[in-house]
Amino acid sequence: MCEVTSDTSSIRSVAVIGSGLAGLTSAIMLGDSGHRVRVFEKSRGPGGRMASKRVTNGSADIGAQYFTSRNPGFTRFLDRWAGKNSYGIWNARFGFQSPERGWLAFPDEHRFVGMPRMTAITRALSAHVELDAGVRIARMSRDGLQWRLTDFDGKEYTGFDQVVITAPPAQAQDLLESSGLHEFADRLAAHSGNMLPCWAVAAHFADPVQGRFDAMRPASEALFWLANNSSKPGREGAGQWWVLHATPEWTQHRLDDSPDLVARALMAEFAKLTGYQGQATDWVAHRWLYARSDAGDNPGCLYDVSLGIGVAGDWLAGGRVEGAWESANQLIRAMAPDGC
Repeated sequence: MCEVTSDTSSIRSVAVIGSGLAGLTSAIMLGDSGHRVRVFEKSRGPGGRMASKRVTNGSADIGAQYFTSRNPGFTRFLDRWAGKNSYGIWNARFGFQSPERGWLAFPDEHRFVGMPRMTAITRALSAHVELDAGVRIARMSRDGLQWRLTDFDGKEYTGFDQVVITAPPAQAQDLLESSGLHEFADRLAAHSGNMLPCWAVAAHFADPVQGRFDAMRPASEALFWLANNSSKPGREGAGQWWVLHATPEWTQHRLDDSPDLVARALMAEFAKLTGYQGQATDWVAHRWLYARSDAGDNPGCLYDVSLGIGVAGDWLAGGRVEGAWESANQLIRAMAPDGC
């Protein structure tokens, strides 16, 4: 259940901060309920952690690797607003390494990916909203009964009855603090836990990497995850692109290392785990400062009606991709119960 304070009230115009899955879901649901919605995104385009990097002859998913759909409502939402062709089943062999029992297979489950890249889903969803990309909101202030937003360049955006924040919790807390909303910032901090960082590397190998699994969670101090990105549907091309995610602890000790140093270290660990003898022909690295939360308290979303501010994100609903949709769904049902 979404944590709500005060009574519900009417909404006409809403600002949504962040265009990951939670932000886009919020914007689409509010718009479908008849509200005017404007989305602000600090990056050049939508997606959040459903991110892909352009690489030679294609792209590689460097953020969320796949998603499940345990709530039929999530699938219906994607089919309606992103389209059935924007995602498909990843029929990969998944395994994990047990220190006591060696390599074991993951339980069978439908795992989905965007096609031909993870960002295909959020790109399709963003077509249904008014999106201001490259705008980072610095603070919010009251303008009568409405909210005025000011970005880091000093530009102002006015006329919002409500604000939905879907930025990572550290950034959301900073925004609330800079807006003088200290009590709400404290509430958010009580639920956010620690956001864990992650170095991600996509590496290309000319020859196939042989092994029992296409996607693996090893028992490694350095590598948390490795997966054959080329085994996903719609990723055809010469050779194989593999995505390597470092563990939070390993990343934390190397936050300021150069991408080159990080990539070479993770590719060396990859070679040890897989036995691959070849060299990468290309690679790209990305540092996620807010990859996932270790919080165990998941209220779903936060909403203060007296302020007209709601907070949604996967970190409030279990951390999965589907959790981002669940969180936004709960928040919008609390904000606009008559329209959802």
